[in-house]
Amino acid sequence: MIKLIGIVVVALGFALRFNTLLVVMAAGIATGLVAGMSFDEIMGLFGKYFIENRYITLTVVIMLPVVGLLERHGLRERAEALIKRARAATAGKVLIVYTAVRQLSVAFGVNIGGHAAMVRPLVSPMAEGAARARHGALPEKTIEAIRAHAAAAENTGNFFGEDTVFAVGAVYLVKGVLEAQGLKVSVWVLSFWGIPTAVVAFGLLAWRARVLDRRIAREAAAKSGPEGSP
Repeated sequence: MIKLIGIVVVALGFALRFNTLLVVMAAGIATGLVAGMSFDEIMGLFGKYFIENRYITLTVVIMLPVVGLLERHGLRERAEALIKRARAATAGKVLIVYTAVRQLSVAFGVNIGGHAAMVRPLVSPMAEGAARARHGALPEKTIEAIRAHAAAAENTGNFFGEDTVFAVGAVYLVKGVLEAQGLKVSVWVLSFWGIPTAVVAFGLLAWRARVLDRRIAREAAAKSGPEGSP
């Protein structure tokens, strides 16, 4: 069990709001040390996998300036203005629809999401715009809650959606981990049992989105109450 110390480090680091990259590195170092690896070996693995997966870093480097330019020219404002025209839209409904689209698209191997590409410039502003259209100005903590739920919608849609089809690398990752433990499992079986898991995850996300809508209404009413009272 001591080898799971990395999970504790991640949980504590995120709870204390430390730098994400430093927390993940600390978790990796702690896990390697308790597994009997030397510090040099751990650093060597960090370098090895960074070089092998450098295309991920390149993607981030390219994506950030593109999103920055789009935001500078009003992408967030346009997304918020667009969703305000939909009278029935709420923050929760926006997140439910996005999660469904994200799960289905990634299940077919089409990646249309991402925190940098979709959540920050589009999904979060649309959810905030839907909430403002219904309740007016919102407290800062309410806005932060909407943004957090938007990030959670991306994680839920991506993580559980990609486990439902064998054409996505996540299924082969699970297969490799199981085979390392001596368990022979077909990718078809893994994909099949990933479907009910994805459905349950989507149901929980939908429930949380409904709770979010009620929270927004409650906090907006609490903010406007003192202002509207004589």
